[in-house]
Amino acid sequence: MIKVSEIAKKKVVELMTDEGFNAITDFVRVGVKSGGCSGLSYDLKFDNEQKEGDKVFEDNDVKIIVDKKSFLYLIGTTLEYSGGLNGAGFVFNNPNANRTCGCGESFSL
Repeated sequence: MIKVSEIAKKKVVELMTDEGFNAITDFVRVGVKSGGCSGLSYDLKFDNEQKEGDKVFEDNDVKIIVDKKSFLYLIGTTLEYSGGLNGAGFVFNNPNANRTCGCGESFSL
């Protein structure tokens, strides 16, 4: 399961609305892809289609969709949002990551 913090929920709803998505019916698609300075990087986008093999979760009234391959890397992750001095953006608090890069956008197991 993937959890969503209250601050991340507010930002997700705001951004989905801005991009023409419906936060009640559409999804936040979260995934993992090769790349980044630590080997794997996070991918986050909005989607309105569920594909075969996708896992669907709902936390804090946000629907999260994860492809089968990425799911194993993201179990137990919390999606958070930071608006700090180093730049605003979504942050993945992933208990499975052994090492993360300084920017927090990539990780390794």
